[in-house]
Amino acid sequence: MLKALLLDLDGTIVETDSLHFRIWQDFLRDYGLEIDRPFYKARISGRLNPDILADLLPQLSRDQHLEFADHKEAEFRRQAGQLVPMPGLLEWISWAEQQGLPLAVVTNAPRENAWFMLRSLHLESRLATVVISDDLPYGKPHPFPYQEALRRLQIQPSEAIAFEDSPSGLQSAVAAGILTIGIASTHAPEVLYPLGASLVIHDFTDERLNQLLPSKLLPNDGLPAHCPEPQPETPLPIG
Repeated sequence: MLKALLLDLDGTIVETDSLHFRIWQDFLRDYGLEIDRPFYKARISGRLNPDILADLLPQLSRDQHLEFADHKEAEFRRQAGQLVPMPGLLEWISWAEQQGLPLAVVTNAPRENAWFMLRSLHLESRLATVVISDDLPYGKPHPFPYQEALRRLQIQPSEAIAFEDSPSGLQSAVAAGILTIGIASTHAPEVLYPLGASLVIHDFTDERLNQLLPSKLLPNDGLPAHCPEPQPETPLPIG
């Protein structure tokens, strides 16, 4: 039985990768690195800052990595402006609340960024369980962040559904034994399915989401307003 929804933050709750890409591009240019979108997706998206910087700028010291990351994330917050949730997200959060399903955020984002985004979206009180990889011994793609979310919610992997947009996030949730839905905001479905996504959608308005929810949890008056009743003959793609 479904007991909780677990959501990544960047690229899942809110589309931020386009901004992160531009800032990484600007900051790395100062070190002689010119990056493009494929490079960003392969080497940066979804990874922890210490791992990214150890990979791309090994000539810098640990203190220099920390200073670089602090400046880069401060620039992200400065430029972020008015963030907008992914289409359909707020309806699904409301639906989950009506069903008494807890929601948790599981993110590799730095703590200050994570709370900045949740406050900007006015979701900090609605998504009160927030698991931040910086606070843990391991970040994504290790399963530990999702295992920690399950521990805090006191549920089993089979009782949750996770939503993830990045390869590292998908690997983390799948390795924790959680049914995982890919969000194709940054990476194409053909990248996410082989990593274990049970379904890949572009955003939360996709009607196929309803087919993953136990019928006894569906509201008496139907599904969220944006999601028409799925037809029985529509197969659920399983990766």
